[in-house]
Amino acid sequence: MRNPLTSPTAAAVGPYSHGILAGDLVFCSGQTPIDPTTGQLAAGGIGIQTSQCFDNLFSVLESNGMGPADVVKVNVFLTDMDDFSEMNQVYETRFQQPFPARTTIGVASLPLGSSIEIELIAQQT
Repeated sequence: MRNPLTSPTAAAVGPYSHGILAGDLVFCSGQTPIDPTTGQLAAGGIGIQTSQCFDNLFSVLESNGMGPADVVKVNVFLTDMDDFSEMNQVYETRFQQPFPARTTIGVASLPLGSSIEIELIAQQT
């Protein structure tokens, strides 16, 4: 059974749920760095945009009483792999060891002209 999770501070730019609870796993849809106060992409470099993606994702987890410690897998999509180092610096501050498994993929483009999109999987404990 799929139970949708939503957050008022996460954006959906298509016909999908912010997250789906399936058993004890939460699958969060990819989030771009949309600032919920403006509805626009967060202004600033990849560090600020990475933080905004995580703020949006963690708000979805919070709607189910979860947080960063519950994350088991993260997928990061970057339109410029030269942004990897700065993204990685922010990523490290958003989790504690042991860090979740992660894949970072370079892509040609992302929705709304974003430079980054992040999706994740979390497990209820």
